[in-house]
Amino acid sequence: MKKIFTLATVAVLSLSLIAGCGTSGGTSSNGASSSGEIKVGGLFEKTGGAAQYGTAGLNGALLAIEQQNANGGVLGGKQIKLIEADNKSEPGESTAQASRLITSEKVVAMLGPMTTKTLKAIIPVVTQYKVPLVTPSGTDAALTVTDGKLNQWIFRACFIDDFQGNVGATFAADTLRAKKAAIVIDTNGDYAKGLAKAFEDTFVKAGGQIVAKENYVAGDKAFQPILGRIKAQNPDVIYVPGYYNEVGLIVKQARELSITVPMLGGDGWNGDETTKIAGANYMTNVYYSDHVAMDDPSLVEFAKQYQAKYNETPTGFSALGYDAAKMMIKAIETAGSTDPEKVRTALEGLKGLKGVTGDITVDAATHNPSKSAVVLHYQDGKWAFASRVNPK
Repeated sequence: MKKIFTLATVAVLSLSLIAGCGTSGGTSSNGASSSGEIKVGGLFEKTGGAAQYGTAGLNGALLAIEQQNANGGVLGGKQIKLIEADNKSEPGESTAQASRLITSEKVVAMLGPMTTKTLKAIIPVVTQYKVPLVTPSGTDAALTVTDGKLNQWIFRACFIDDFQGNVGATFAADTLRAKKAAIVIDTNGDYAKGLAKAFEDTFVKAGGQIVAKENYVAGDKAFQPILGRIKAQNPDVIYVPGYYNEVGLIVKQARELSITVPMLGGDGWNGDETTKIAGANYMTNVYYSDHVAMDDPSLVEFAKQYQAKYNETPTGFSALGYDAAKMMIKAIETAGSTDPEKVRTALEGLKGLKGVTGDITVDAATHNPSKSAVVLHYQDGKWAFASRVNPK
């Protein structure tokens, strides 16, 4: 989600990639350490602006690995050890930590990061060292296919930005019966721009009209001027495909300006976090697309297990972290080895994995999973299921 890989990051990368390709050293023929542990890197946003996503994803991954180890581990009883690293929600730190995990910790695979900007920064690292990686929630389409070229070592547990934008526009047109829409975009965010473009394309194709497009930059606090201009255009719906820090303020300030039309966005809203910032009394008539609805009856057992371990309710990002770990575990089992190429091939061929966010089948041509999305709305003091949209 966010920001393009920069020349500065390339410079950092060139300094960090000083070892040769591969992850040899202290490993057996199947990639496990001589102690019987299988080291997997967990590179997440534990601090910084995206810490809410990173902590949830990490916790979900840890739960899945703990359960697998308790059930006998993998490859004849070997235990998986998740080596945690904090990328601090920053691309440069993400690059440095990815290099450390591979060259010093000798991890054989990686989980995370959660956001587009931190994942983009490490694609050259995992590609050079040939280490398979599954991101729980990196939704930018270019993460797995860049300029028509497949990034062979990158996989994801989530659907992509284009699909989320399509879901939002379809919901706005078909369910909310909106004819006119306004869009509020974080100009520095690949995530926001990707969702916004897909929303606009789908909404216009459905016969709708975009009456206003307003921009902001992550970190902004005052949105009254752009909201005033939007109000003057009298839209039927406002699409805000950003992250909760700004989205919460946008929702709050819109309602304070007596803008009562539906507002919706993507998974960056992270439900409860947007609610905390906006205030529950301002959350009437708001919706966002997510990977899972936590009130889905099929998630009762997962929610119970997560609550017992962390003493908190899981989010969609928790579920995605859990499923990303399950994907990697299944690939190692299918490969019968932690040999990177065999695990990569197993990930490409993964079909019908029962995840908590739905059945997961990987498209070998794009490394994207085929799965449905849900739309949630705030009702009776909590986020609840509103609609489900399946891929076409």
